[in-house]
Amino acid sequence: MKLVFAGTPEVAVPALDALIASDRHEVAAVVTRPDAPSGRGRRLVASPVAQRAEEEGIEILRPARPRDEAFLTRLREIAPDCCPVVAYGALLPRVALDIPANGWVNLHFSLLPAWRGAAPVQHAVIAGDETTGAATFLIEEGLDSGPVYGVITEDVRPTDTSGDLLTRLAFAGAGLLAATMDGIEDGTLKAVQQPTEGISLAPKLTVEDARVDWAAPALRVDRVVRGCTPAPGAWTVFRGERLKLIQLTPTPDRTDLAPGEPAVGKNSVHVGTGSYAVELLWVQPQGKKPMRAADWARGVRIAAGERLGAAEGAADVR
Repeated sequence: MKLVFAGTPEVAVPALDALIASDRHEVAAVVTRPDAPSGRGRRLVASPVAQRAEEEGIEILRPARPRDEAFLTRLREIAPDCCPVVAYGALLPRVALDIPANGWVNLHFSLLPAWRGAAPVQHAVIAGDETTGAATFLIEEGLDSGPVYGVITEDVRPTDTSGDLLTRLAFAGAGLLAATMDGIEDGTLKAVQQPTEGISLAPKLTVEDARVDWAAPALRVDRVVRGCTPAPGAWTVFRGERLKLIQLTPTPDRTDLAPGEPAVGKNSVHVGTGSYAVELLWVQPQGKKPMRAADWARGVRIAAGERLGAAEGAADVR
């Protein structure tokens, strides 16, 4: 088939590579978000998908909006048989959905109908799911509600961050998307409507969603930190400044600390939660680089009665 691939971030590149490598299909063009400011100089930088397409000499379409007439006209000229999609980042209007003969087929990183939305992997980790996966489905105007072509499953490991899990799903899902294109081309694959039960939503996480509640159980704290790593980044407050929490581990044998209460050892920092403590491993103070939590604690010299997550100057009321 003649394909127009739609995607933007690094996580979409493995799928693009899989389709480029296929001897059954031609990637005639890619659709991606416009170049965006990046770095301290705020220089415009092409998306990872655009950079990869440029390396291969593939035409790049960067519409400000997918309903722009110039983009729709060019898409009609290319006349794709199908448009595979991975994390494109913009809603597709009906007029665009109707152009390819076999529609737009999305690779979504969850076992639909679970975790429909922009952040399925993050929500799966935070919810404590033991298994997740990826699905290919025909895009409709509803939110990730179209009929499903195929799925793969993936175990969520106890120490997985959302970044770890998303990387594995990106590579495994690339094969699923390529196989879906093969099945659509030879007519052996038919999409099946999603069940009406088991629907859950996965909206984009906000910075406030990533704030750690030390009164929550340790397992919840651990899941929030892992689910928000690398983005938007879990955090707490210490002495009125934000402290990013990069890595921690639950320590069930430590139950003597109140929520948010730190205990600094020679080479360790424990913090109390609503159940047992967690050990901070890596943190990032505001305006500084990531560092080992023990090094951070030695530098700030935590005083008796100070708490993580407390408002500046709050008293110890335990």
